[in-house]
Amino acid sequence: MKILIDEERCIGAGQCVMAAPDVFDQREEDGVVVLLEPDPAPAQEAGARRAAALCPAAAVLLREH
Repeated sequence: MKILIDEERCIGAGQCVMAAPDVFDQREEDGVVVLLEPDPAPAQEAGARRAAALCPAAAVLLREH
């Protein structure tokens, strides 16, 4: 799995960080998502999928290898 972020869509809701804190973070100045793991380990994939599903702005995009 590969994770992509559309920063322009991000509204800083933080759902991704709550779903997968080892994969996502937020910038302090504006709350926009920061991708920590663009190629998550298998153990992180469920959290990444949850984050994509919970994102109200659909800013978290998943691509299967």
